[in-house]
Amino acid sequence: MEINEPFFALVGLILFFALIFYLKVHRTIGGSLDKRGDAIRDELDQARRLRAEAEALLAEYRRKAAAAESEAAAIVDQAKREADALAKEARTRLEEYVASRTRLAEQKIAQAEAQAVQDVRALSAEIAIAAAERILTDKVKGDAASALVERSIADVKARLN
Repeated sequence: MEINEPFFALVGLILFFALIFYLKVHRTIGGSLDKRGDAIRDELDQARRLRAEAEALLAEYRRKAAAAESEAAAIVDQAKREADALAKEARTRLEEYVASRTRLAEQKIAQAEAQAVQDVRALSAEIAIAAAERILTDKVKGDAASALVERSIADVKARLN
């Protein structure tokens, strides 16, 4: 057998492996890799837990957002109903006020008409009395005429008023 460089390389490699086994480097490397694997496994487990918590929180916030949205819609609907009711009530009050003012105006107009009719009758009665008095004084003379005139005036007043 010839001793050359590949042979020394093989002997060096065998001595290297023997030294590694003697110093138990493979156990140290294995232990180190196991520790690293355990650390990665723990980090993955923690990441899974955090993800589950985050998903639970997200679902809870979505439920709360949906509940808040439905509550806001209910508040808006209630506000619309109240606004409609207030508008209807205001409309009803306005109609009642207008009707009341119209009745009052009609009553005042009726009173003014009645007063005007009464004033016209009174004026007509006074004119008729004055005309009758003039006619009777011109045609009838004396005491009989005075009594007749006064009785006629009283009779005309009674009929016209």
